[in-house]
Amino acid sequence: MTEQTELSQEQQTNSSAFTLTKQDNGIAILSMDVAGESMNTLKAEFGDEISAMLDDIDADNSIKGVVVTSGKPNSFVAGADITMLAACNTAEDAASIAAGGQAIFDRIEKMSATFVAAIHGPALGGGLELALACHYRVCTDSPITQLGLPEVQLGLLPGSGGTQRLPRLIGVQQAMKMMLTGSPARAKQAKKYGIVDDVVPYSVLIEVAEKFALKSKPHREAPQKGVMNKLLENTGPGRNMMFKKAREATFAKTKGNYPAPGYIIDVIERGMNDGMEAGLKAEAEAFGKLVMTPESFQLRQIFFATTEMKKEHGVVGVKPEKMNKVGVLGGGLMGGGIAYVTATKAGVPVRIKDVRADGIANAMKYSYDILNKKVKKRFMAKSEMQKQLSLLTGTLDYSGYQDIDIVVEAVFEDLELKQKMVADIEENCKSSTIFASNTSSIPITQIAAKAAHPENVIGLHYFSPVDKMPLAEVIAHQATSEQVISSTVEFAKKQGKTPIVVKDGAGFYVNRILAPYMNEAASLILAGEPIEHIDKSLVKFGFPVGPVKLLDEVGIDVGTKIIPFLVEAFGERFTAPSAFDKVLADDRKGKKNQKGFYTYQGKKPGKEVDESIYELLGLSPSTTRSEKEIAERCVMMMLNEAARCLDEGVIRSARDGDIGAIFGIGFPPFLGGPFRYMDTLGISEVVSRLNHYSDTVDEKFKPAEILCSMAEKKESFY
Repeated sequence: MTEQTELSQEQQTNSSAFTLTKQDNGIAILSMDVAGESMNTLKAEFGDEISAMLDDIDADNSIKGVVVTSGKPNSFVAGADITMLAACNTAEDAASIAAGGQAIFDRIEKMSATFVAAIHGPALGGGLELALACHYRVCTDSPITQLGLPEVQLGLLPGSGGTQRLPRLIGVQQAMKMMLTGSPARAKQAKKYGIVDDVVPYSVLIEVAEKFALKSKPHREAPQKGVMNKLLENTGPGRNMMFKKAREATFAKTKGNYPAPGYIIDVIERGMNDGMEAGLKAEAEAFGKLVMTPESFQLRQIFFATTEMKKEHGVVGVKPEKMNKVGVLGGGLMGGGIAYVTATKAGVPVRIKDVRADGIANAMKYSYDILNKKVKKRFMAKSEMQKQLSLLTGTLDYSGYQDIDIVVEAVFEDLELKQKMVADIEENCKSSTIFASNTSSIPITQIAAKAAHPENVIGLHYFSPVDKMPLAEVIAHQATSEQVISSTVEFAKKQGKTPIVVKDGAGFYVNRILAPYMNEAASLILAGEPIEHIDKSLVKFGFPVGPVKLLDEVGIDVGTKIIPFLVEAFGERFTAPSAFDKVLADDRKGKKNQKGFYTYQGKKPGKEVDESIYELLGLSPSTTRSEKEIAERCVMMMLNEAARCLDEGVIRSARDGDIGAIFGIGFPPFLGGPFRYMDTLGISEVVSRLNHYSDTVDEKFKPAEILCSMAEKKESFY
């Protein structure tokens, strides 16, 4: 018999987020279910409600234990609601939000009843901090269960005690790693690290949690694996060295562009050296400061943009059709990657077609290698790997293609070959089968030129490596049907991608803005700047790799293949320095044939410039330009082209342009993307810099008309 308090009945009628159900066995179930939202998030206004519940629990001596759980079927608590940070005008406003959360979790930790978090689905950010304040944690073995503190990805740090409780629970090094990377732990890892006390099937989650709720509170020592860890974490000199090393490694990675990681290390160190109270005070203060930084503002905007995009269809009001079976043409690196995300993320059967049996074998091996690594690291059960691999089959002809809903073509960049593929698919598949081409350079209009059903032809451009890069460009040509656009966008989302819809044309969006940036880097090489100086300048600016290294990674032959299409469409400003011809004539393709701008022999493959490149180009390099000038010249070319793309309707909005550049080519996220960055600089400043380089370097820097008119009217993109 379950007896509910008046409080919980009254609150249920108020459609509150919390219900308290008292049971005869001395256990109360505290369930969270935020009305009208698919995931639970913690909001500042819940403070009074939670306090009232805790008062009720405190006043009732019959309650020995409390199980904290979620009323949502697929998540515990996905974090705090970050929209509330927009209302903060000062660092103090934001710090007081953190202090409010800390106070409630502090109270839970000090309650006389034993609190147990029963976790199924994501427990992230504030959700994990809530669980850490409980005395025990039990989670399900479901693949959707994950525990983490991802605040660093928003330019913040955990603000409700996470920086203090996690290190004390699992040790400083592991906790610091989780906070600095923001990457979550799956159920098995969480148990191994010591975050949870037990991992159980979903069917017995509450039952097991109730058993823990009747235990007395644990006395915990953070696990120390090995003598070295004990010395590092438990002695003053050891800790000093550990934090010093963490700072050095972090700065080497962030180049000082992101303030949050530094604050995370400071706040953990403060708490470990001066105690919990000092640590919590430092945490709230640092949280407040970080909320007000421009970096966190931009990272939060990216979060809001991608959240918004998840809710959108390709075409407003046009519902997507479900893709039940997928074909992939071509078993190369891209084909293998596309088959992998389709089988493992979308969970849909994939039929790989290639002209060679070893092409199919290579594509299968792509998935096997990634999944096998996960099994070895115990992220995944072997049975789960076998289940996912069973979705992949191969064929040398079109057998098994008659009932396929969408075919993704990833064959060689050759127009005639791609047109032949369209004809083959129209002959061997249903009349409604979508033909999606993963071309990086050929306009979709040309690929569809001879199609019997041009309305089914669309571009679906992935970025390499497909299993890691989050962007997909969905390219509709004039005749593509709205239904096909919406279905393709939905399919890309199911594969775990963030799709942007772009207009057909040479280079689409991402490669079109990348080409002038790369060309400018090439011009600087020919002007005598050392390759490593150019690359370092752009890494310092915030790109993950420099432009020359990127060209080696992508393949020099692939990178230059797109240029003729761009020159044909847009004229001289896309002409690449003729030196590229010499590089290709010397059979330098980059990383894939171990011969490019960088050397792939010796102890540091891909890390050092191949000095023979200078001889080939007849150069003797010397540094004459500053890092700032090099970065500015390359980036200004990209910004100018991005503005033109928006003006011509290649992208639908500045938001899509920003997400495309960040997710497709690693434009520095802390700057918010090309359009937000132009807003930050001020459009008139952008025009003035472009004019400066147009006068002193080359007239290809001439500012786009849209920028000149915006500068005149004092407008901005957002």
